[in-house]
Amino acid sequence: MNSASISSTDFRTFSNLPSRRTAYLAHRRVAETLPQSGSSLPERVGSSSSKAGRKTSIRYTVSASYGDKESGSVNSNEYTSPAKALRKLLKSPGVHQGPACFDALSAKLVERAGFDFCFTTGFGISAARLGLPDAGLISYGEMVAQGREITQAVSIPVIGDGDNGYGNAMNVKRTVKGYIRAGFGGIILEDQVSPKACGHTRGRKVVSREEAIMRIKAAVDARKESGSDIVIVARTDARQAVSFEEALWRARALADAGADVLFIDALASKEEMKAFCDVYPLVPKLANMLEGGGKTPIFTPIELEELGYKLVVYPLSLIGVSIGAMQDALSAIKGGRIPSPGSMPSFEELKEILGFNTYYEEEKRYATTSSQLPSRKGDFSSNSNEYGVQPGIQADREQRSQIPENPVEVLIPEVYDKFSGEGKKGNFSMAWSRKLRVKITGKDGFEKLDIRIPAGFLEGITNIVPALVGVNIKSLLDEATLEEGGKQLLDFQDTMGDRIQVILE
Repeated sequence: MNSASISSTDFRTFSNLPSRRTAYLAHRRVAETLPQSGSSLPERVGSSSSKAGRKTSIRYTVSASYGDKESGSVNSNEYTSPAKALRKLLKSPGVHQGPACFDALSAKLVERAGFDFCFTTGFGISAARLGLPDAGLISYGEMVAQGREITQAVSIPVIGDGDNGYGNAMNVKRTVKGYIRAGFGGIILEDQVSPKACGHTRGRKVVSREEAIMRIKAAVDARKESGSDIVIVARTDARQAVSFEEALWRARALADAGADVLFIDALASKEEMKAFCDVYPLVPKLANMLEGGGKTPIFTPIELEELGYKLVVYPLSLIGVSIGAMQDALSAIKGGRIPSPGSMPSFEELKEILGFNTYYEEEKRYATTSSQLPSRKGDFSSNSNEYGVQPGIQADREQRSQIPENPVEVLIPEVYDKFSGEGKKGNFSMAWSRKLRVKITGKDGFEKLDIRIPAGFLEGITNIVPALVGVNIKSLLDEATLEEGGKQLLDFQDTMGDRIQVILE
């Protein structure tokens, strides 16, 4: 047996590797692999012709880093693709929980909590990215872009919500290939019509049996063409759109078409869930535990495992508690308070969660000594660091002739004062040498704001004090002369009763 070892730091570059050939016979999936002593998992196997004309099997072992973590195997650089990691999880004992994420931060929190996988939800992404309901409004481009940010933020496999593939079978192929490039380990594809409806809501309709099957076949073809092993999760919404019997028929047909995992949404009882799991028992099943009052009864992971499920997902927990927490915080702020310390992490905890400490440590690897333009030609330091100039190397004469004799002085408002024409009227070009003092005093007599900004920053001042929108401050500046102690340009009360003063200094 010939072996080839391929190394890379990004699995997305392995587009030319042969995909695993998988045949689906009734409810059993038979993987064609070559045996190897000491190997617990089948590896990808391809074929190439030798010079003698016979077929020689080649086993490809992919090695690289995965995300921010290193493998614990003998080779610390051994790489496991998201799809392979997810397939390994599906073969491992027990039921596996995966909360839904909707952005990179929520995905990082899922990983930090110790979960083995997570999945993206169209409900959460539509809410977080667009502030809109999951009613077919979000596009393929928006979903795959959000998904790419999510997969790059974590090292656990992520199953992406591919909705209904965003069109016909050809659109499904594009969607699957896009999700593969985005770094997903799996993709959920459903049999709803367009525009689709959110699960457990009214108005769901499904495409014909034939079209539903063709979508999964197109997904399998896209996977093969991409040289990927992405896990295809086939979802049917026929339980609510048609009947339970129709949903079972479609589940069998979608497995025969090549789906790796089956998912019937909105099953209404424990008996229906058990009957579903009895369909092709060797094909993993996914349970959707919709929190807060969905059509499917809620069970514990142990109970779901006893029913026959392999994966269980929680689509609303993170987005739901996030909305609740933000509402509570906003109520506190509006009432003149800040959120209670127990309701949010400390600033130090936030920095740790977001990776500031890791960033600071890594930043030290690339630290350099402070470098300035030399004040004298050829006055280069003989000292060096790992990334600096080596001792003894001098710039050539042409380069040295370009170094200024005197340091360059950058003009900022503080430095610009000494060049201004004091007391000149109507010279708006000198606005940046002046300062506008903005004072806001509440009707209770307490000072709310007292700031100074460059007088030329006219657009910015309306962002700070919206009450100044529509006031022609430029005209006031043109007519103003600089007086001792400052020139008052405005003094008025806004609609809230606050006194607003603008003074030119």
